[in-house]
This record gives sequence, C-alpha cells and structure tokens, in this order.
Amino acid sequence: MTRIELLDEGDWKRLARPELPPAAGRAFAICMTKLAEALAALDPSLLARLRAHGFDPARLGAWAATVGVGRDERNRLPGEVEAPRAGDVVDAPVPGTPDHARLHAVGAAALARGELALCVLAGGMATRMGSVVKALVEALPGRRFLDLRLAENAHLAALAGRPVPLWLMTSEATDGPILDALAAHPHGAAAATFQQHESLRLTPEGALFLDDHGAPSIHATGHGDLPDALRASGLLSRFVAGGGKYVWIANLDNLGATVDPAILGWHVEHGGALSVEVVDKLGSDRGGVPVRWNGKPIIAEEFRLPIAFDPAAVRVFNTNTFLASAPAIEGLDLAWTYVEVEKTIGGRKAVQFERLVGELTAALEPRFVRVPREGDRSRFLPVKDVPELERRRDEIEAVAKARGML
Repeated sequence: MTRIELLDEGDWKRLARPELPPAAGRAFAICMTKLAEALAALDPSLLARLRAHGFDPARLGAWAATVGVGRDERNRLPGEVEAPRAGDVVDAPVPGTPDHARLHAVGAAALARGELALCVLAGGMATRMGSVVKALVEALPGRRFLDLRLAENAHLAALAGRPVPLWLMTSEATDGPILDALAAHPHGAAAATFQQHESLRLTPEGALFLDDHGAPSIHATGHGDLPDALRASGLLSRFVAGGGKYVWIANLDNLGATVDPAILGWHVEHGGALSVEVVDKLGSDRGGVPVRWNGKPIIAEEFRLPIAFDPAAVRVFNTNTFLASAPAIEGLDLAWTYVEVEKTIGGRKAVQFERLVGELTAALEPRFVRVPREGDRSRFLPVKDVPELERRRDEIEAVAKARGML
C-alpha cells in the first residue's frame, strides 16, 4: 500500500472520547476525520520515507485521540516510587587503587578481543546551536565535536590494537551533513551511521500540524529510538555475530563520556545487562534520577515521577551514558512508552510524542555507577547550546588532552 487508507467508522469509534460533552465530541470527531484525510493525502514518497524510519499512521492516530487529555497524569509512572536503596549506587573505581588496576586490565582485555562498540547519539533536529548540526560545531578551535569523537576512536583503536566500531545515530536533519563530513575526514571511514525514527507533529487539538509552508512537520521521536533503529541497521547483528558483547552509549555533546577500560571492566565483572552512569547533583541540577519503581531499580525523568515524590531527595542523576549487553539489546522486546511533549514551532504550539533511552532500565536491570564530574576525570560535560559551550571550553580542552583526543 503506497497511501494510507482512511480509517473506517469502527476505527474512529474505538478512538472516541465518550467523556466529552456533545458539542466538544462533535468537534473532536471532525478533527479526527480531518487528520485521517490529511494522512491519506500524504505524498507517497514522503510516506515511504517516513515508514522506512518507523512511522506508524495508526499509532499517530491513537496518539491524536489522547492529545492534551491528562497529559501530565499519563506521562507519570503509576504505582510506587521510592528513593534508591543502600547499595543501588556505587562509586566508579578510583585511579591509583588496586581495584582500578584490576578492572582496567579486565576492560582492556575485552577491548583487545573486539568485544566493545561505541554508539554516539548524534540525532535530533539541529535546533539548539543556531540550526547548525551539533556534530559540526567547533567544540574547540578548529576541532568539531565529530572531529573529537573520531580522534577518540582512533586513540581507542590504538589502545585496543584493533578497530573499535563507532556508530552514530543520526536523524533526518543530521544524517546528510554528518555523512558528508565523514567522507571528507581522514578517519571518517571508521564510523557508520544509522537513522533514528521519525513521526509527524500534531496541533494541541490533535490535527496534523503544518509548518509555515503548509507541509507536515517532521520530528525525531527521541533517543529511545536507539535499540530499534540500531537493530534495523544490521550493525548490531553483525557485531554480535562477530563476537561483540558490549555497546557503550553516549551523547555526542558529552565529551566526558569516553570509553573507560576500568568502567568497562566493572561492567564485565558484575555480569548484568546494563550499567548506567550517574553524577552528583550541583545546585538546581535536574534530570533523570535512579529510583525504585514498584521495587525495581530504574531511571525516571522528573516529569515521569509521581507528584508526591520529591526528585531533590535523590542527589544524583543520569548522564545518559549507558553500557549495555549487545545480545540483550538485540533481543530486547519492550513496549516503549511515548511521552507527550509540547513544542513551540514557528511561534505556534505543537505536540510531539517521544521515547527516552533511559526506559531501557525498565526492561534490563541496571547497575548505577557514580562517576566524577569535575577536573580532567570528569565524565559529564554536556553542551546544549552556544553559551554552555563557551563556558565549558576550558574543561573540554583539559579532558580532550587527557583522553587522547588532541
């Protein structure tokens, strides 16, 4: 089928909201009908491209039927949430100690056997750095984020005595520019890219949101796309078939989140499917925090916590750096939660649905490791916009020199 077929009356009845007053119910039905017509009229080439990147029209219709209705309540976790228990968060091995030396040797041996791949999140819609793809922004004079990640990979390969797979999860907005930059880079052949998923934005009423040119507004559906998109790329299955065991996941803009053989060794030794890096909170820091949800340890973003739970009571938060079992990711069967997010696009309100990679912790039992965030040992140097980049350049340079990127 090249075009989307209009949903029949039974389909729409299943999406109806009987709690609405008659007038509002009629307005809602009209809005849903217009959405169905707009989806049915999508250009076939656009639809084919969207479908190739995980787009599901029926799922978008189901989301539209719930837009704005109990958004806050729906986004929040049901059940009991409590602070981490004693022993849930452990400290990373400290350099200079016998424990660090032992774990470093374990991790270095895993690298030498070709058991690790590094996966860097380089997607999104390129909106926070003046609409320039962040990978191509100069983190240091003459050195783009992409250059530093490629230099890190070359240094790591030298330590391992063999190539270390480097995978970049891109998006519709970042894939072309990153591929062009890799083709022109002397180390570009070391990296492979795969694209995250896409969907279409909605209006706050649930209709299809159109941009200033009257076209459907496309968005990436979040870094939670990583497991599905990576499996679809074939990179993961080939890696596992060749003896690969571990995937290190990190944000492109956090240049502190480099591969550390000692942390790799710690992950290998504990034998679990997932390790998650956390750092101490400073000041008013906010982010996903380790908690116990119905007794299970997970990472939960603050907006997903019950209103009665005070996230300030948890004094560490997730850096979005994970070390996962490659076979566990390959075999993952998780019904992902897509959270409703309100955005301002061209001065108008829009709604999009995203998933978060931290939800891996709901399916794969995590171990939390607290890592440093200061000095040249820092593993948390996030850069979300230009002012933050300017503030962090000295720290980035110190870390880049200490980790073989310069």
